[in-house]
Amino acid sequence: MPDIQENLAKVKNQLAEAAAKAGRKPADINLLVVSKTWPPEIIQEAIDAGHTLFGENRVQEAQAKIPLLSSNLSWHLIGHLQKNKVRKALPLFDTLHSIDSLELAQQTDRIAGELGLFPKVYLEVNVATEASKYGFAPTDLNGQIDQLLNLERLQIEGLMAIPPFDPEPEKTRHSFATLRELRDQLEHKTGVPLSKLSMGMSHDYHVAIEEGATIVRVGSAVFGPRQQKKNDS
Repeated sequence: MPDIQENLAKVKNQLAEAAAKAGRKPADINLLVVSKTWPPEIIQEAIDAGHTLFGENRVQEAQAKIPLLSSNLSWHLIGHLQKNKVRKALPLFDTLHSIDSLELAQQTDRIAGELGLFPKVYLEVNVATEASKYGFAPTDLNGQIDQLLNLERLQIEGLMAIPPFDPEPEKTRHSFATLRELRDQLEHKTGVPLSKLSMGMSHDYHVAIEEGATIVRVGSAVFGPRQQKKNDS
């Protein structure tokens, strides 16, 4: 088994180095440890090392794990959110990273109103317009941003993207820069700050930080190769 506490310390050091290289403060970048597929006892090792910010992909898996761990943790949903899971997801997660359409945003806003919640969300952008990926096309988001910002309950933190995987991290730089530039355009258009960028994973987070990421999603660099995917419905 990997030494999770040692891995976590290594990732945090590398994050600080990437921030310094980009002329940024490490405190301005959050490390979201992706705990998908890992059981509570493994996640507990990261908690014991002082980490409190975790990300899950699947609502059903999170429902089973979150109640078994400390109540002072912060949980983010980073996987695709199905419309029929919104009501279950909202009480579980502090932040949703995967609001990927106007329709999903509207439904989430409506259910949040029924539950008395004001969820923090990121708008997921399909920066490379891949057919296999969820997310707003950049042009669609530009046309719908006013409607999204007018929703009463959603607190839109910023943008999120999962660029096409490339084993050479430098080749993802363009996608990260595209997301940052889109964010800047939307801020200029609306006058509303969208200060946060959720981008970068275990193999390329240092490049994402150089391009402006404020939260990076790191799993395998902490826990090792992910476990066999569990079924979800």
